[in-house]
Amino acid sequence: MSVQAVEARAPAKAATDAVAQPVESIFIANLRDFRRNRLAVASVAMVGLFALMAIFAPYLAPHDPYASDLFRRLQPPAWLDGGEWAYPMGCDGLGRDILSRAIYGARVSMTIGVAVMMVAAMAGMIAGLAAGYLRGWTDIAISRVVDVLLGFPYLILAIGLMAAMGPGLGNIVLALAIKEWVLPCRVARAETLAAREMEYVEAARALGASRLHIMLREILPNILSPLIVVCTMRMAWIIIMEASLSFLGLGVQPPVPSWGSMVADGRQFLIGAWWVSTLPGVMILLLVLAINLASQGLRDAFDPRMRT
Repeated sequence: MSVQAVEARAPAKAATDAVAQPVESIFIANLRDFRRNRLAVASVAMVGLFALMAIFAPYLAPHDPYASDLFRRLQPPAWLDGGEWAYPMGCDGLGRDILSRAIYGARVSMTIGVAVMMVAAMAGMIAGLAAGYLRGWTDIAISRVVDVLLGFPYLILAIGLMAAMGPGLGNIVLALAIKEWVLPCRVARAETLAAREMEYVEAARALGASRLHIMLREILPNILSPLIVVCTMRMAWIIIMEASLSFLGLGVQPPVPSWGSMVADGRQFLIGAWWVSTLPGVMILLLVLAINLASQGLRDAFDPRMRT
């Protein structure tokens, strides 16, 4: 074979190899960028630890969270005088182990946060897709409902709904989801308005695809990234709202452990037994901070407008 033939085949082989290599998806590239953010990765690990603590609460809690021992009433944490390592975070006003109740409280907070976000994300996604793609009276009706709900203060609306429906886990989820869906709806509507003018949507419309097919198969996969980021950020706010309702006595009712009710129970002991309220408050702080840092890392990695 001549030298000219070998040189002619070399570029063709290089082009063939380049075509054969799989093209990296945008999701994988964004995920790789997210992994470079060590603070965000550590925050995800922290949220994972809280999730594992909530799932395996019966196996991790050292004591029965409902059992009271008045002889251990207001026992201090293990690192203070009078404390013992069998009760590392001390006991509350009824002699119940604070650590065990905090572990079970993580189950309540994370369950409500995930449930509310799933309901709100599903409702907001469907409404936003319909408003952004169908336009017309559908867009006007959904947008007016969103504007009305945004006019109500979140906590005041939740308090009014809980006062009308009564306390309970299901009522908390419903009361928070009634307003929480508006933010995913606005994000989905804005992204749909931009996506409906793209070439791939025009091609699907020209091929005779139905509206439902275009919304669910063409537009929805391309707007999921900002929706995931928004829903992750809002989960921290939902946990704070649940703790606020429980603090006011409108959330999860005693004796079910909840971080908000644990903080409320220790108000009268702030001077002499600060740990009764402070330690559950620290748990709320750590979880909300971890979720916020993780969501910021997701936004920086998955939102193309944040790239420089």
